[in-house]
Amino acid sequence: MNKSKVCLIIPNYNWAADDERILWHIIPYNLCLLAAIIENDYDVTILDAYAENLTEEQFKDKLLQLKPDVVGLTVLMDQFAAAGHRCAAITKELLPKASVILGGVYATVDPETAIEDDNIDYVIYGEGEVAFTDLIKHLLSNGPLPAKGIVYKQNGKIINNGRADFVQNLDDFPLPAYHLIDYEKYTLSAPRKSVDGPRAFPFARIISSRGCPINCCFCQVKKIMGLKFRPRSANSVLDEIAWLKETYGIKSLIFDDDNLFTDRQRGIDILQGMIDRGLAMPWSSIATAVFMLDEELMDLIHRSGCEYMSISIESGTQRVLKEIIGKPIKFDHAKKMVKLAREKGIYVSAAFIVGFPTETWDEIRKTISYAEELETDYTKIFAAVPMRHTKLWDLCVEHNSFKKDFSVENISWHSGQIEGDEFTINDLTILRTYEWDRINFKTPEKIKNTADIMGITEEELLKIRRDTLLGAHENIST
Repeated sequence: MNKSKVCLIIPNYNWAADDERILWHIIPYNLCLLAAIIENDYDVTILDAYAENLTEEQFKDKLLQLKPDVVGLTVLMDQFAAAGHRCAAITKELLPKASVILGGVYATVDPETAIEDDNIDYVIYGEGEVAFTDLIKHLLSNGPLPAKGIVYKQNGKIINNGRADFVQNLDDFPLPAYHLIDYEKYTLSAPRKSVDGPRAFPFARIISSRGCPINCCFCQVKKIMGLKFRPRSANSVLDEIAWLKETYGIKSLIFDDDNLFTDRQRGIDILQGMIDRGLAMPWSSIATAVFMLDEELMDLIHRSGCEYMSISIESGTQRVLKEIIGKPIKFDHAKKMVKLAREKGIYVSAAFIVGFPTETWDEIRKTISYAEELETDYTKIFAAVPMRHTKLWDLCVEHNSFKKDFSVENISWHSGQIEGDEFTINDLTILRTYEWDRINFKTPEKIKNTADIMGITEEELLKIRRDTLLGAHENIST
């Protein structure tokens, strides 16, 4: 007996945002995890239109070849929503009997707006491993309608039965079904050259936890994953690394989650386990909570193979950190940890954000000064971007700080979105660009080290530098 067909799809985000600087390199872990949960019962395929950079016509051809009974779409962010809606429209046009289900961050952040699209039959509200699985059983195997986690229309009325419960035991999940994708295509190269890139190929990305107790003002984590820290056990993480090494021959790792060291002992167990089980290899910590680090952890981080660490400081003033951002950074401790990491040969980058509501120009300048004093190998300076369901969004409403043409659909990550009493959008664009240039390219040694970590020549790095400066001029409004 033929199994019902389920196709899990990532739309091509370029359909919604024609910006060559938007280049995400995402292994579809979430879809592969869903596929692993349901593949014994259904004929499951994964179609990543973004990774393949499919045109709409190419996408149509592939969809007609697959002819799924159910299509599950995921959309990464609000500003890519148009690509998801376009994908749903194409699906319904070609396969009107197929059920279309939308999940992902956009679906969870704004489910009732998403379901207004008649091309979408159901929206998964919250984590989808249970709700999506139960909905598939309802649609294809005569199971009951899920009690939680879906939004749909009934007789023209929107029905929202509440967000799905947070999954408490992440160890219950199977290993992701990477056999359903061309895994090597994701792991043997990285299309975007950056300091955050893999240290060696093939590489893997690891997500070891969900939820974050910090609740920074600009982050949607409270809405998406909740404030409760929900970690996988150290053994679960180590078993996945061992499986990836044995099955796919991975030679480096990127830990993607923000909270690798929130549970200090679990962090120690993971790092020591990598050493003890022969899993130590070059790895990167993409979003390191510097306030959780200490000398013992730093020693294990180094011995387990870490070569790159990104820390998020955000501001150089305590008022902005405490009253606006809500992050427990201690400046002297951060300097100590950066110095220690670099002494061990770990390349360290630091991220800062400027342009918050009520922030003064002097405070912005203090942030730049501290960024330089920190003496990291690389410095990133971002403009604050307000997202819905965040404290930053509420602050922008309270202080009327949105730029004049601001909308969720036209958010730019390359220019400011907030106007203050003491700064304009152009002020931030100019300041960020030229201070980034001054700090990161101040010595031949820094240029060489950054080119090396990015795996490019110094000439290629200097071209990126020139293009960045030119791009800033293009973003200056007249």
